[in-house]
Amino acid sequence: MTAPATYSSPLPTPRPHLGHALASEWTKMVSVRSTLWTLGALVLTVVGIGLLFVVQTVDRDYTDISFTTPALFGLLVGQLAVMVLGVLTITSEHATGLARTTFTAAPDRHRVLTAKYLVFSATAFLVTAGSVFLVGLGAALVHNGSAAGPHATSEWLGAMAGAFYVTLLGVLALSVGALLRHSAGAIAVMLGVVTLPPVIGGMLSSWEALQPVGSAILRHNAPVALMKLFGMPAGSDMGAPTSDLSHLALIALVTGATVAASYVVVGRRDV
Repeated sequence: MTAPATYSSPLPTPRPHLGHALASEWTKMVSVRSTLWTLGALVLTVVGIGLLFVVQTVDRDYTDISFTTPALFGLLVGQLAVMVLGVLTITSEHATGLARTTFTAAPDRHRVLTAKYLVFSATAFLVTAGSVFLVGLGAALVHNGSAAGPHATSEWLGAMAGAFYVTLLGVLALSVGALLRHSAGAIAVMLGVVTLPPVIGGMLSSWEALQPVGSAILRHNAPVALMKLFGMPAGSDMGAPTSDLSHLALIALVTGATVAASYVVVGRRDV
């Protein structure tokens, strides 16, 4: 009795790698309406509010602020869209059951999660930085008179650092979504991360014994960090001023710890 002939597929069967996962995640991101709506809301908010601020100012107003500062006012609201997109990047798959299909087709969950972080980070940063750049460019073109005073390149670097800060908030939201697997819960957590610290810091500052803690919270929160990165004073009642690097280091530390936790949890559970 002769042995059956072995079958060889005529189709190429390359070894799966990170590039395949990146292509898959990019396809999923651009094919859902939530991406268009959230990023559209971000651009509309940052550019719309920023340019509205620009047309209400005169040249001499920019002796105290940078040309990119008008984008800050829209970004304080637009950062919510980045965080919502970060959450939906992973929780929407759990809600629809697509996560089972994804992890069946790509059993290496860490590779899938890495692809999600990379695709989301690049998209969020480019859209955020592009929106800020458009507002700054508009302000520079309209108010670049002699009354506006000198402006250095560091203003634009600070604005890009602000866009990076917002991107880190989005990555933090994605990691929280990976841990909770629930859209509403993860969004609520991120809203608390952004909105509650100023309130809690103000409350604690009203008690003399807890005033140092309250002042520290008031100096280190998302709105104050963005104000510092965009060159705006954060107020004289918050104690000693902090450096821009300290704000970036804090959000990077928190985000890094949460991302590490997401790798551990996603790698251990069933789905």
